Amino acid sequence: MTDASLFPDRLYGDAGAYADAYFERLALAAASLDRDVLSAAGRMLAEQAARGRTIFACGNGGSAAVANHLACDCMKGVRADSGLKPRVHSLSANVELITALANDVGVEAMFVGQLSSLAEPGDVLIAISSSGASPNIVGALAWAKENGLKTVAMTGFSGGPAMEVADFALHVDAANYGLAEDVHQSIMHILAQHLRHSHLTDPSRLGRLKF
Repeated sequence: MTDASLFPDRLYGDAGAYADAYFERLALAAASLDRDVLSAAGRMLAEQAARGRTIFACGNGGSAAVANHLACDCMKGVRADSGLKPRVHSLSANVELITALANDVGVEAMFVGQLSSLAEPGDVLIAISSSGASPNIVGALAWAKENGLKTVAMTGFSGGPAMEVADFALHVDAANYGLAEDVHQSIMHILAQHLRHSHLTDPSRLGRLKF
């Protein structure tokens, strides 16, 4: 994280002026993403999806929404004319199970508890955390690596331990939750849409989203 990533650094008189500054910082945050790592992560997802591996996603708060959205886009949009039937599961979606694990075992078990029942070696975990320091996210990444899963972390701020644990660290240089989450949402769309494109041979079908 650089000093330039700190936002907001002053008060703004109205929402329009704040929007101008926000979108300027959003462009800088997006530009900070390492495209080589993103490309490598995209190739890995395409390979594992083609092999029928399950893709798991998890996150807390706004990051949970990104994880849920990934499951939606992959299990609908990716299928259109691609020949793929990706198996994508958000570990942030089952509120009954999440709250039971958090209450009876501990918050740190929210995602690991699910992975230990569902995941197999060769599957993929995409963990989303703006801080990169949430114990349940770091723990899920560590468990996944120890059990033969491929791991991707989307992080912001300093990247935290999640950035160090993951195989593919998709780090955004932004010290503002809104900016980090907006870029993470874009990364999610890029990975999902490129997954479809990687298995699409007819360019005329690019705009078709039904299967």
